[in-house]
Amino acid sequence: MIARTLSILSFIVLAACGNVKKDEAANVINEPKVTEVPTPGGIIINAQSELDTLKGSPKAYAVGKIGTATFTINYYSPATRGRMIWGGLVAYDNVWVTGAHKSTSIEFDHDIKIGETVVTAGKYAFFTIPGKSQWTIILNKNWNQHLADDYAQAEDVVRLSVVPETEEKHQERLRYVIEAEGENAGEIRGVNTF
Repeated sequence: MIARTLSILSFIVLAACGNVKKDEAANVINEPKVTEVPTPGGIIINAQSELDTLKGSPKAYAVGKIGTATFTINYYSPATRGRMIWGGLVAYDNVWVTGAHKSTSIEFDHDIKIGETVVTAGKYAFFTIPGKSQWTIILNKNWNQHLADDYAQAEDVVRLSVVPETEEKHQERLRYVIEAEGENAGEIRGVNTF
């Protein structure tokens, strides 16, 4: 089993303009206790805990600012629980919901630039295609999908190839981090041990 942490969704997002410092990015990071989250609902999980005993893949979210754009990511947070994930539970070279149960959604309130593509403000499905040495990041128009059952490549808004970064610290459960990097750039990272 591969037990390593991957920053799989690192991609640069250039937002419409603004003046947000890195320490102003507000990430909803999961707390040690299971608690109710008033909006958008669900429970919050401890992002740092190695003693995660929650069953299943609870609902989670991350919120942050890059430039003037506010980003919200809604997802179900799977845990490794000793399972082989890449090339096992999640097959290589297939579209993955980048979470569990249903497609992960990402929403932003300003037009942004991802790579060379300008993406209109709105809500999108956030898919990935995991590979052994490279991943494909996908934003898709159909944000409300069960798993990747209704996924259609024709509805992709952005496809971007990235190389995953390996981290040594164990992270039991998938979480997202939204970080501003300067005034108009930043990144969104999915951190997990899969």
